[in-house]
Amino acid sequence: MTDVDRRHFILSSVALPAAIKASALQSPNNTVRVAVVGFNGRGKSHISAYLKMPNVEIAALCDVDQSVVDSGVKTIEAAGKKRPATYADFRKLLDDKSIDAVSIATPNFHHTLQTIWAVQAGKDVLVEKPVSYNMFEAQQITAAARKYNRIVQNGTGAQLWLHEAKQKIADGIIGDAYMARGLVFKWRDTIGHAKEEPAPKGVSYDLWTGPAPVKPFTKNRFHYNWHWQWDYGNGDIGNQGAHQMHSARMALGVKYPTRISSMGGHYMFDDDQETPNTQLVTFDFEDGGKKKLIAFEVRHWISNNEAGIGAREAPTGGGKGEPLQTVGNIWYGSKGYLATTRDGFQTFMGPEQAPGPKSESDPVYPGFTNFIDVVRSRKREDQLAEVEEGAISTMLIHLANISYRTGRTLYFDPVTYTCKGDPEATAMFTRAEYRSPFTVPNVGGTRTEAAR
Repeated sequence: MTDVDRRHFILSSVALPAAIKASALQSPNNTVRVAVVGFNGRGKSHISAYLKMPNVEIAALCDVDQSVVDSGVKTIEAAGKKRPATYADFRKLLDDKSIDAVSIATPNFHHTLQTIWAVQAGKDVLVEKPVSYNMFEAQQITAAARKYNRIVQNGTGAQLWLHEAKQKIADGIIGDAYMARGLVFKWRDTIGHAKEEPAPKGVSYDLWTGPAPVKPFTKNRFHYNWHWQWDYGNGDIGNQGAHQMHSARMALGVKYPTRISSMGGHYMFDDDQETPNTQLVTFDFEDGGKKKLIAFEVRHWISNNEAGIGAREAPTGGGKGEPLQTVGNIWYGSKGYLATTRDGFQTFMGPEQAPGPKSESDPVYPGFTNFIDVVRSRKREDQLAEVEEGAISTMLIHLANISYRTGRTLYFDPVTYTCKGDPEATAMFTRAEYRSPFTVPNVGGTRTEAAR
């Protein structure tokens, strides 16, 4: 057993105290020392954000691809900052007691396990969306944050306009809100077919594979295209759609769906993608005795615009010569509807759909600064995107995909954490097997017998 494996075994097996007292920051001058983990894509934004913050030091970088590590080091040094320590193995990084927090932007299927390891090691965590790869992990990530008493922040949901919209909807700005829609009409071209080949030089493919089954390397099982493979990703509903799912649920003021139905498929292309590129989902809710509905739609190709979402001047698509992309949310009420825009939200009132009140909050994303502020203050109530809310939103993603894969409507019971009368669907709440030593531990959340 290696030192790293031994350390993992101890952390996963020994019952540590239920609440570890938050210690003072290890660094002088109230400096927060952060490690950024995984930065070939979204993680670049993590590096950029922390570089701009006073009294925040990027103390370490971790990625399984040495070329990505080298690029990250150059970015930090070009900003005139101290060269960070570098790692390929996340577990070794956690041995550095001077690191206060880790900022995780690795693939979905690493999020929960890396977060659990980090909080067990006494680190605070910002983890990208979706915070869990499956239903079981959605329970465990919240249980771990509570058990080890660490600050854990979800990578979506910190938008000030979203919190403003939630309050406005609760106050009745559009009347009695009964429905939300999530729209992910995002241009996705074919990924083609990729041949099996050796992993690129400098890539630790075993560490990248982690808890997933070992399969030969292909480019479609690696950088970014892992999103479209069931062993690693959750399709576009769990990729781009994780933002819109969280927004739809949060602002509508609901938690757990009672009925879930999804259909769709992989249309147009003959390629290696396993997940659907076109998907329709409906979720029924009965929170507080009131029936509400979320409808979610993923499209991958030519599409229309709705409610002003995805204006042609949007920098993410729709400019001259670029495909129009409609990515956002609409909430419907008895007096009107509210839709997201580039700058927050806009309401449309009455049968005439007359423009109504707009969001007043700053459209700048404050998620990284909010995380650092709460790492210092230890006031969980000040978090804009606390992990439990992110975990609940991922449950909707997973239930949608299970409904799609089984081809039937699911009836979810949050008390027993099962799909009623459907042991096959409930068994899909977790992996058939986690690859040792990358096993997500049962920290405290209930894991049903049917899902074992």
